[in-house]
Amino acid sequence: MDALRQLTLFAGAYYAYRIVRGIVDGQAPVAFDHARSLVDLERGLHLFFEPAFQHWAMGMSWLINVADWAYVNTHFVVTMAFLIWLYLARNKAFYFVRNMFMIAMGLALVGYMAYPVAPPRLLPEWGFTDTVTNAVGYQQANTAKLLFNPYAAMPSMHVAFALMIAIPAVKLVTIRALRVAWAFYPAFVAFVVIVTANHFWVDGAVGVVVAAVAAYGAHRILGRARPEAWAWETGSGHEPAGTGLGAEAPA
Repeated sequence: MDALRQLTLFAGAYYAYRIVRGIVDGQAPVAFDHARSLVDLERGLHLFFEPAFQHWAMGMSWLINVADWAYVNTHFVVTMAFLIWLYLARNKAFYFVRNMFMIAMGLALVGYMAYPVAPPRLLPEWGFTDTVTNAVGYQQANTAKLLFNPYAAMPSMHVAFALMIAIPAVKLVTIRALRVAWAFYPAFVAFVVIVTANHFWVDGAVGVVVAAVAAYGAHRILGRARPEAWAWETGSGHEPAGTGLGAEAPA
């Protein structure tokens, strides 16, 4: 029963993304104007390095191929695999992480509606190349990602999700090699989204802020509201909540 509740929550978040996509799809001109404003901002800061960075990566076909594959496949697969493992193997920590995701996704939806941004891959005039679509085709590139939204580059939820699973993973996994891999995972995701021209570095920076605000909210607000259910716990908790005799599952 508890597992069904969690699936329902994430399914609700998914359909909220679908609704927002329908709203934002009609704001393409605004999204492109905002993207060009970000180019102006980065140029003003002398930090508009993304086209040169992508050009450098494209000089090594294996590197850009890895980045393209990772962009299409890892965001949903790695995130869901971790959440399933967390629920089954470290259940006491699952509800805190779930709450982080709910807060972060709510913030992202507000951001997408308030400030839609086209991804840099749609700005070839600035030297960007849509490497993902060139590699796998339009249909796969734009449908393989469960939460795909063509004008939702700000904030980068790829970066936010990576942080929200990697930091708990580093604290929870016991195998040293896996802890090291998780520690590098957010940097790898940031590299992937920038080098494939799906996000500006500013999008990634705002994604970091979203993850930080979500963690703060899960800890300081929700964790204090229901410490017995939603506070951060690192105990093994191998038995999912609500499966034991007399156990009461957290919502």
